[in-house]
Amino acid sequence: VAEAQTVPASGSRERVLDADERSTISLFKNSQAAVAFITTTEQQMDFWSRTVSEQATGSGSGFVWDDKGHIVTNYHVVQPVVDSRSGEITVTLRDKNLAGTLVGAAPELDLAVIKVTAPRSDLSPLPVGSSAELEVGQKVFAIGNPFGLDHTLTTGIVSAQGYTAEVGLNTPIEDVIQLDAAIN
Repeated sequence: VAEAQTVPASGSRERVLDADERSTISLFKNSQAAVAFITTTEQQMDFWSRTVSEQATGSGSGFVWDDKGHIVTNYHVVQPVVDSRSGEITVTLRDKNLAGTLVGAAPELDLAVIKVTAPRSDLSPLPVGSSAELEVGQKVFAIGNPFGLDHTLTTGIVSAQGYTAEVGLNTPIEDVIQLDAAIN
C-alpha cells in the first residue's frame, strides 16, 4: 500500500498524492533545467523576388550532458544542417536561445552532440545511468520539450530489450531498448 500525503491544492479541496506520484513530480521538476529545445534553420532565397529569409528546417528535444555545454539530441533533429552545410542550430535552455555547433554525430544510432557556450550556472546536466542492469518492466520517463511550447512528461515501462530496430533508409540499430512511453 502506497503512503499518501495530504497536499493543499487551490480552493477548498485537498488532494492526496502517494509516494510514487510525489517521486514522479519531483523527477519532472528537477529535470526541467536540463531539457533543451533545439531548432535548425537555414537561409533560403526566393527564386522570383530574390528575397532571403530564414526557414525552419527541424526541431526536437535534447538534454544537457555536462557543464561544458554539450547537448545530446537525435541526429534527425540536426540532419537538415548537416545536409545543407549552411544551416544554424539554436538551443533553448530556460528561455535562453544559444547558438549551437554540431560537434559529433552517429547517424546510424540517430544520435548527435551539439556544443553551446553558456555559463556553467546555466547548464544543469542530467545524471546518466547505466543500462547494464535494466530489466523489462522497469519504469521509464520521457521528459522533453518537443515543440518548444513547454516541458512534457510521459511514463511507461521497458517493454523489450536486445532487439534490432531499423531507422532511416533501412539502417539497423542493434541492441535496442524498447519503451512504451509516448515520445513526440
